Amino acid sequence: MNPLLDFSGLPRFAEFNPEFVTPALDQLLTENRALVDGLRMQNSPPDWESFIAPLDDGNERLRRAWGQVSHMNAVMNSPQLRDVYNANLPLITQYFTELAQDETLYRKYKALRASDAFTRLGGAQKKVIGNQLRDFRLGGAELAAAEKTRFKQILERLAGLSSKFNDNVLDATNAFELIVAQRQRLAGIPGDVLEFAGDAARQAGKQGWKFTLHMPSYLPVMQYAQDRDLREQMYRAYVTRAAEFGESAWDNSAIIVEILRLRREQSRFLGLANFAELSLQPKMADTPQQVLDFLEELAKRARPYAQRDLAELREFASRQLGLDDLQAWDVAFASEKLRVARYAFSDQEVKQYFPEQQVLAGMFRVVETLYGLQIKPDEAPRWHDDVRFFSICNRGGGLVGQFYLDLYARPSKRGGAWMDDAITRCRKSSGLQTPVAYLNCNFSAPLGAKSAVFTHDEVITLFHEFGHGLHHLLTQVEIIGVSGINGVEWDAVELPSQFMENFCWEWDVLKDMTRHVETGAALPRELFDKMVAAKNFHSGLQTVRQLEFAIFDMRLHSDFDPGGQMTPLQLVDEVRRSVAVLVPPPYNRFANSFSHIFGGGYAAGYYSYKWAEVLSADAYSMFEENGVLNASVGNRFREEILAAGGSRPALESFVAFRGREPNIDALLRHNGMAQAA
Repeated sequence: MNPLLDFSGLPRFAEFNPEFVTPALDQLLTENRALVDGLRMQNSPPDWESFIAPLDDGNERLRRAWGQVSHMNAVMNSPQLRDVYNANLPLITQYFTELAQDETLYRKYKALRASDAFTRLGGAQKKVIGNQLRDFRLGGAELAAAEKTRFKQILERLAGLSSKFNDNVLDATNAFELIVAQRQRLAGIPGDVLEFAGDAARQAGKQGWKFTLHMPSYLPVMQYAQDRDLREQMYRAYVTRAAEFGESAWDNSAIIVEILRLRREQSRFLGLANFAELSLQPKMADTPQQVLDFLEELAKRARPYAQRDLAELREFASRQLGLDDLQAWDVAFASEKLRVARYAFSDQEVKQYFPEQQVLAGMFRVVETLYGLQIKPDEAPRWHDDVRFFSICNRGGGLVGQFYLDLYARPSKRGGAWMDDAITRCRKSSGLQTPVAYLNCNFSAPLGAKSAVFTHDEVITLFHEFGHGLHHLLTQVEIIGVSGINGVEWDAVELPSQFMENFCWEWDVLKDMTRHVETGAALPRELFDKMVAAKNFHSGLQTVRQLEFAIFDMRLHSDFDPGGQMTPLQLVDEVRRSVAVLVPPPYNRFANSFSHIFGGGYAAGYYSYKWAEVLSADAYSMFEENGVLNASVGNRFREEILAAGGSRPALESFVAFRGREPNIDALLRHNGMAQAA
């Protein structure tokens, strides 16, 4: 049997071959189209069991198979797999577009919504039907025939452009390497980073040290390299990826404009003024202006802090480092030096206390304590030897869910960190299907027999992605359309992930999840206190940077005309003039690698990080009030937030947990901006 067609258990990754993809998808698409034809011809009034359940089941099989292909394309990219993925992407897009535009199915959903049978359905089932009716409208079901054809073309083209955008970023990232032959140029760079760089050079058959644009290589250079020219060289290469300065085949400039034009056209077909209005339809926020008001209010509160941060950094850089003209490639370096001077510790010092196994054990302990669970290693077919697999069980031993953990960077893997669903919890005729998640990061791999060690920022990233994973895995909903992360408003989906980050700043957590990689000593309380004191170091600068991205994204998809005189670059400049305090050099092309909005699902949604941060900070304040490892509060969070999934509006879930609607005070306090600057 084709392993992509086996849905009896876990994916058969050890047998995965690009040659299996097209035959499997062809079969599933044929089967699903036959199923849809049969459902169209049903004469009996539509009900859940005979109409919705079979359609959901067929679509789930297709999504599971395609999900494996998409996952492998992201973590084990190869020319053969990329070709197969890009060849099948239009076919998958076409099927789901046809489904969304199917007038007969749409009428049947509306008939069910208006029937007596609807009143007898559970809340989760009603939510699925409501979501589906909305998705029919947004998918073009109410368009005329000619409009549907063009609408379908737009969606297929957008899917292809997003894939190409990501391919270009990956290829441009992988194409750059810098071989440094002179040891003196590497002064300041930590020894473990140099060890990796030396090993990378040897594997490439070269003398010296090899540096790349992958984060484990790039970031330490920017933070620690005393050679200013080296920092500038790396910075320029990083911020000009997939732009006009490099290989023309990888230039995303034209792709950005075409994506924006097509998104605007897509929105106009649906009677909406812009793509931002379309993007907000399934979100908590109501209008683009509401989002912009929210972001600009935050910017107004944060900017004075950012200005103060920058003034301090410039003064320190001039006085202590001889940098009278602080540049973008100096900021990380000068900031690390200032942090060390002010708080008497460095990221590199802290990193030695976070070996991989200790971090994982500590993170699992938090979850086990809060939610009454057990997490243990398990076996499953894997796509790479570095991947590990775990099961989550209740205290009684009953299986709750499982997850893959793929922590390390490699050239075949796209950058960043993310969680994705492999299998979704749902009730089937054969019984309860337990959920499975992918957790992916891009940390430095261990070298030889040594343990991998993580920076505190990487520990925070790991907790963040595990929070997403728990949202998917701890759901108690058995209806697939609103189970786990499905059906959760996009601007609320970051709540569980950002919530988990808070535990990385708690002594009761860190004291048991740290062990010096060489001495075995636990993290000293004195060092922890310094970390906490430095927690909001340059939080003003960091906040306005994120707000710059979010405002740019929202404006790009609301009041920006992709066919007008202004370019995206000019819009970036305009946003920076109103928000930023540190302006990068003119050659900076960050938009060309802004995969969140051009290659992912965050278009007109990047604000979600800040929006959900309000929710997560306020939710965590309940733990601060009652004990951060309070199992009773943890159980309440699990039941009202995690277990509910998308079965009810996110605001209802928040209020059910917190007892009131969210407010911004906790966020400002957590970021050290509770008082006027």
